[in-house]
Order: sequence, then C-alpha cells, then structure tokens
Amino acid sequence: MSEESAAPSEWLTMPDVAERLGIPVNRVHQLVRDQSLIAVRENGVLRVPADFITDEGVVKHLPGVLRLLYDARYNEAEALRWLYTPDESLPGTPAEALRGNRATEVKRRAQALGF
Repeated sequence: MSEESAAPSEWLTMPDVAERLGIPVNRVHQLVRDQSLIAVRENGVLRVPADFITDEGVVKHLPGVLRLLYDARYNEAEALRWLYTPDESLPGTPAEALRGNRATEVKRRAQALGF
C-alpha cells in the first residue's frame, strides 16, 4: 500500500449525521461508542466522513470492518488512515470499495491485519 493516504472529501458534524439519518444526535454518539461509525475529533468537534452515510443509513459493511480494525489494535485515526489509503489492487481506497461491491475483499484485508 502507498504511504500516502487520501482524506475524506467531505466531513459531517454529529448534528449533520443525525439529520441525514433522521435520528437524534445522542443516537449518533451511541453509534460511535458502539464502533458502528467512525468519528474523529478536530478542533474540539467530532466529525464523520460523509462517505460513510448513505440515504439508507451507515454504509452496510462499515461496522464490521471497524470492529476488525479495532480488534487489530487500530485507533480511530489509524483506522481512518487505512480506510483512505489508496490500494492499487482494489483499486481505489477501502472506503470507496465499501461503497461499491467489494466490501468482502475489504473485510478480508482488515481481518488479515489482526494476524
């Protein structure tokens, strides 16, 4: 994998995520605590990559991939970096692959990080 990582093109605050998902803000915080959604704090504000929120909700396979990354001892910043590091063999980034039809491959690679 490349040492360079891309960043999310758009960030959402917790209230923005709540509005898009149609749920209370405290439920968004619970999703983050449950490791079903990733958020990072910058300048005191928790932000979520907009790539992980769809019209249907949180990207389907994100919670499973996050659990695998956290089990491999990745913290939020490291998990986010991994999700946005381009991988020519996917092609693209794991974050892009999760939104497409390559989620199984992303999960397989995340699982391998734990070994």
